[in-house]
Amino acid sequence: MTTAQALNLEQKKDSMLAPWKLGDYGALARTLGAREAEAFIARLKCEPKAQALDVACGTGAATIPLARRGVSVTGLDMTRHLLEEARANAVSEALSIRFDEGFAEELPYPDATFDTVISMFGAMFSPHPEAVASEVARVLKPGGQFAMANWSESGFSGRMSAIPSAYFPARPGAISPMLWGDEGTIRERLKNDFAHVETTIVGFNWELQMNALDAAGFFAKSAGPLQLLLNRLDDQQASALLHDLEEFWMKENRASDESRTVVRNEYLQVFAIRR
Repeated sequence: MTTAQALNLEQKKDSMLAPWKLGDYGALARTLGAREAEAFIARLKCEPKAQALDVACGTGAATIPLARRGVSVTGLDMTRHLLEEARANAVSEALSIRFDEGFAEELPYPDATFDTVISMFGAMFSPHPEAVASEVARVLKPGGQFAMANWSESGFSGRMSAIPSAYFPARPGAISPMLWGDEGTIRERLKNDFAHVETTIVGFNWELQMNALDAAGFFAKSAGPLQLLLNRLDDQQASALLHDLEEFWMKENRASDESRTVVRNEYLQVFAIRR
């Protein structure tokens, strides 16, 4: 990262943190279930005793399954309260995991430290994707692997993320997180430092033990970025946005009974090898 880029990042850190200080990301992550994180980790070729880094680890949904496999894993996140929850989750399973506070755009580790770097629904939300790709390449050993799980634009989460744009258009120059879920964009971002880039669309059912109306409300309350947006709208606009969100969840619900919500979601799985 150049000096100018570093200075620009320093000025943006507070605004980058702001959305994730709101809501309850831990509660939202738990509804996605450990099963999908386990499945993602199971597809990795990560040997026991390998050195791994989970970038933007949140509450440790993917970090912990890696540690269970005997991998020496470090979790990094910029949000302190999520790290506290991650540490508590690790302690509850008697797992020894190092959790560090820091930014994906300036990883606080020496060059060629890790055999594997992963990020599951985390680093994709950085407003500086080129810096993330560069930093991941820097801390990976030659031949090391980079694995990501990123929401696709065509999946449930991607289409839901488009709903607020009618009320709060993206600022000029803003980069959509969903571009990390686009195969062409991934290959372009990784082409300088990575080889053997493999991408696969992975579909799964997102199930919540509540009706679709309550599920929409739960998501709106838990999702920090959406909470930040709602706080910036007037009451009429906020009410209209929540109504649109409820309509979307009810339309997408595949559950056969009214006490559950099941939506079909998908993400782009990315495996790449450091040159």
